[in-house]
Amino acid sequence: MNQPDVKSYKIEFPCADYPIKVVGDSGANYRDMVIEILSKYAKVDLNTLAERQSSNGKYTTVQLHIVATDEDQLRNINSALRATGIVHMVL
Repeated sequence: MNQPDVKSYKIEFPCADYPIKVVGDSGANYRDMVIEILSKYAKVDLNTLAERQSSNGKYTTVQLHIVATDEDQLRNINSALRATGIVHMVL
């Protein structure tokens, strides 16, 4: 059986326009909490802010672009967001 060519993409750091999507429980301060945590680790471009609720309103997705400097920074962002207990996915 032939394997299709699978290309692996490597991020080149620094990456000035790195998109991050954060999916979590909807709440009054969810967006502000996400922005606050991201701002601790990276320069955040608020002009790229997009927010969307799930069809039942239970979850909210916040998307922003940041300046990504290295893999450790991205791991730290992921850990900090997940530690809130209300973030379910960081993409």
